[in-house]
Amino acid sequence: MGYSGVRGGQEAIHAAERLARRDRLGGSSRWLELDQITGRLGLAVDRVMGEAGLWAPELAARAIRQSRGDLLEAAQLLRAHRSTLPRLAYSSPVPVAALRPVRRISPAYRNPPGGQIRGATHDYTPRILDLADEGTARVSAPRPSRPATAGAPVTTGAPVTTAPDPGVPLVGPPPAGLLADRRDPTDPEPFDITRAPSRPGVPRSARLTAMARAETGSLTHLWYLVTQTPRNAQPEIPLELRRGHLPLRVEHPFTGSPVTVAGVRVSEARTVRPDARPHPDGSRFDIGYGLCLGDNEAKALAMAGLDLLVHRDKTTNRLEQRVLTALDGPELAGYLEHLKLPHYVDFRSIVDRLRALQAPNPEESL
Repeated sequence: MGYSGVRGGQEAIHAAERLARRDRLGGSSRWLELDQITGRLGLAVDRVMGEAGLWAPELAARAIRQSRGDLLEAAQLLRAHRSTLPRLAYSSPVPVAALRPVRRISPAYRNPPGGQIRGATHDYTPRILDLADEGTARVSAPRPSRPATAGAPVTTGAPVTTAPDPGVPLVGPPPAGLLADRRDPTDPEPFDITRAPSRPGVPRSARLTAMARAETGSLTHLWYLVTQTPRNAQPEIPLELRRGHLPLRVEHPFTGSPVTVAGVRVSEARTVRPDARPHPDGSRFDIGYGLCLGDNEAKALAMAGLDLLVHRDKTTNRLEQRVLTALDGPELAGYLEHLKLPHYVDFRSIVDRLRALQAPNPEESL
């Protein structure tokens, strides 16, 4: 709409679109197939699906290809497509015990119950650029298959799992009596942020959902910024970090029994800090929880840390407000994009106001 008042604006817009399409579809290299993106750029695909709130690997790969690798733009495309899909059913809460892990570690314990599953990770290797021809260095071990899905793509308008019950034993839990109880009887059902506005004062499930869809870089930045303040100087230690396959269940329309209709890959984290609220005497551990779509351990850990820090920050809603309003990737990208549209009316009004303030005699500026 900003170009409607400019002569020749529509022609310029169409020309710009043709140039962008030429950049996307042209070039001398071979066309990038969707299975290449899902098979070789799996972490990028997972990140786009998580920030869009839609589990659909092929659609995410198509969005990445259309955006020429801009993951924020790809998440925006996928979320816009998600808004056109019908809501067929609401998923049932799934206990975290149903997660089939492919990686499971506990930095808090040397030998946690059930042992450690190191899985596929670069945590223990140096970050060195591999200059060898990767195409000739194929690994014979098969890549873990993605969980099969059925029916419509899986959306995440509400959490696919509930926060852990403190009464349920965790992997490597603190000794009995040291873990604060965070159960909230006023938050029995997941808060659907796609159907109701999320503002400070919403239940915990709304914050968890907002962080599950948050832009990964913004989420980790906010967590790091807050956790480095002097008031949060106590060490934050992950109790458990897991990646694996989680079933998606809905109620059968005729029997009412839960039926597994799909499966998604998720990353899950639990972290603790001492000096729990409302026990300021330091006799309890605070616990934070994070779960997000795909292989994204950094996001799950930052999410658990912020869940814990928002709970501790009851004297002010500033942190909760930032979690709910300042981490949405498509929203951030949309605000940046609108800055590139014409603002000559705003700019002219500001220039006139500044000239009026600088004039020695206000009447001279008229």
